[in-house]
Amino acid sequence: MKFNNPTGSIVAMITPFHEDGSVNFDALTRLLERQIAAGTDGILILGTTGEYPTMSHEEDASVVAHTIKVVNGRVPVIVGSGSNCTSTQVEKSIQYQDMGADALLLIAPYYNKANPEGMVRHFAETADKVTIPCLLYNVPGRTGCSIPVSVVEKLSRHPRISGIKEASGDMSYAMKIAHCVGPDFALYSGNDDITLPLMSIGGSGVISVFANVCPDVCHEIVADYAGGNQTRALETHLKYLRLMNDLFIEVNPIPVKAAMNLLGLDAGPLRLPLCEMSEEHLSALRDAMREVGLL
Repeated sequence: MKFNNPTGSIVAMITPFHEDGSVNFDALTRLLERQIAAGTDGILILGTTGEYPTMSHEEDASVVAHTIKVVNGRVPVIVGSGSNCTSTQVEKSIQYQDMGADALLLIAPYYNKANPEGMVRHFAETADKVTIPCLLYNVPGRTGCSIPVSVVEKLSRHPRISGIKEASGDMSYAMKIAHCVGPDFALYSGNDDITLPLMSIGGSGVISVFANVCPDVCHEIVADYAGGNQTRALETHLKYLRLMNDLFIEVNPIPVKAAMNLLGLDAGPLRLPLCEMSEEHLSALRDAMREVGLL
């Protein structure tokens, strides 16, 4: 399926594990089918929510192959292939493209960071070597660096860099991006709590953690707003806002996996250094889920 910058709710998938820590492919199949049945507009795998930093390259490739096979072209599949090593990013991007990915998500180079020209070269080097769309991923809370607006503006002219997942939570930054890029460059919210504000400045939708728990609701919010029913979209968004925020009460994906397990969705355990959330935070998460009728 051609990516073509879809408008809507793209789920940032968790990776379900067995109790022994291995990938639970049967659960992954069920979760993917649940997303598609609920109207999710796209699937992102191997993002931060998918715990890719703790997975081997072989596990990464197995999850990509399994996801592409199960989805079978029904919605676009975006694969996180980003790295703080440009050559590794290029290698993984080509591999996932050849496996059938519809688009790639490229995170800002974390830890070693880069100056603006280094960032331009880092992303462009990958986009030059592939033939499918690439999305930039700005999440300074994770990476310790932000992609400068000037870098996004320059990269937006690249024929294969088609959008950005903006997860800084900084609406001023997002508005500068919206101002400097063309209409064919997609702006996706990387924060569920500001999906509607981002759409109000021309955003295409959300790459969502919340959609793991409520895929139908997340799809409905974005579809209502894009379809002109902003009042209903806002009412629904505000109804679920506490839950959206409590899914980040601890480091993602700790709370979202806890919520899914409470719903019997078999997300399984986390991999160290992530571990189960505190009882205090788990109690708050349960209350937020009860508030919207999930428990």
